[in-house]
Amino acid sequence: MGRGISAGKGKTSGKGTKGQGSRSGEGGHLYRQGGNLPFYRRLPFMRGEGFTPPNQVEYNEVNLSQLAAKFEAKSVVTPEALAEANLLHKPANPVVILGRGDIAIALTVRVQRVSKGAQAKIEAAGGKVEIIA
Repeated sequence: MGRGISAGKGKTSGKGTKGQGSRSGEGGHLYRQGGNLPFYRRLPFMRGEGFTPPNQVEYNEVNLSQLAAKFEAKSVVTPEALAEANLLHKPANPVVILGRGDIAIALTVRVQRVSKGAQAKIEAAGGKVEIIA
């Protein structure tokens, strides 16, 4: 702003002439809206992180296709083994196995949750599913 004529914003720097809008400090006071209820007070309270309930459990989602790619037959799949295979987003969170993809090897899966479709595919391949706490 105000770097000379050749810069394309010379003289009044795009602020026009005279008046409140041309003065320094114009454009400040973000939360003052001249009698209207301020925008930040018009919105409902946001509790937790965004609108997520604070007691909602966030799971690490792992699909069958990922298990088939990372584990060999007769392996035991636990949250620790999944963390070593770099399949977990947040290792502290519980794990859920989802049914996307196919699996042809027998695995013993010991995790917190397994979808019905994933469990059916694992057992059809000769594997076992054990739910841990």
